[in-house]
Amino acid sequence: MNTKSRRLAIAGIVTFSLLAVACGEDEGAEPADTTAAATDAPATTEEMAPETTEAGMELAGGEVFISGSSTVEPISVLVGELADELSGGELAVSVEGPGTGDGFKLFCAGESDISDASRKIKDSEAETCAAAGIEYVELEIAIDGLTVATSPNNDAVTCLDYAAIYALVGPESEGFGKWSDANEIAAALGSAYADLPDADLVITGPGPESGTYDSFVELVLGDSAEARGTEETTRSDYTQSPNDNIIVEGIEGSDTSFGWVGYAFYAAESDKMKAIEIDGGDGCVAPTEETIADGSYPISRSLYIYVSKQAMADNPAVVSFVELYLSDDGLAQVSEAGYVSLPADRIEATRAAWAAGKA
Repeated sequence: MNTKSRRLAIAGIVTFSLLAVACGEDEGAEPADTTAAATDAPATTEEMAPETTEAGMELAGGEVFISGSSTVEPISVLVGELADELSGGELAVSVEGPGTGDGFKLFCAGESDISDASRKIKDSEAETCAAAGIEYVELEIAIDGLTVATSPNNDAVTCLDYAAIYALVGPESEGFGKWSDANEIAAALGSAYADLPDADLVITGPGPESGTYDSFVELVLGDSAEARGTEETTRSDYTQSPNDNIIVEGIEGSDTSFGWVGYAFYAAESDKMKAIEIDGGDGCVAPTEETIADGSYPISRSLYIYVSKQAMADNPAVVSFVELYLSDDGLAQVSEAGYVSLPADRIEATRAAWAAGKA
């Protein structure tokens, strides 16, 4: 197993003392909405940019607790390792990944300092936070390509459109045990891929507590559900887990599997998984760093961290950690974890949101 694969596996099963606790787990890739942050007078360039090199960065000691998306978890774990190294162990960062939705439950109850998220916070979650007096700063930190995958041994399926995917895993496909069972619905929706094979359909994917699930439903299934007059959801009769590593194991465990994970988890295991190309209307496109970055891959999405303003006020270590996260060295962990770095203008927007949030 290579270093990246090992880190992703560790993120799902190992507890790090003083570094991170890793236990398991999105609108499209767009600039972060900074309305959740304070919008006082524009910050100067010096005020906006955190320290951008390791040299000279002083980190406050203390503890920081992060919960939420297991997709974002590997990035936060790596930044936590960097914080431990630079602080000589004085800044202890614990990270867990129960899923974006479960992470927001803790965050809005005041039980975590930072919430990792593979989608934007929902209105209902924001209302829960507001009712509890939890204010926050929303920070876009990376781009992910939600990857639909199968086994390399599945030669019959190389590309799918949204209609075919809906026919396979939408609410009308409850009970379908073969890929070919979805052909009738796919054809009714006008899919160009309504010739699915007569092979067992073995699905493993995230459940409703996951931001990856929410992104998949919104970005992939939404239009087809509207056209069919059904609820925007998936079928319920598949193996569900908030832990991307378990989903990967499921995809790798059957020659006719189907599942979806964050790009980094696919890239780390690409010798054992096959990404299904996605036809969003402009032909089949495979997920790569290049296609995710330029938006040509149809299922690209932004990744976020949400920082509690109360935690910022009460715990200097939280501010230090986020300063490190948004430094050049911190954001370098995005590509180290297997995700796609933000372009320069969106990094600047994130740093501006952080500067405004601290004001």
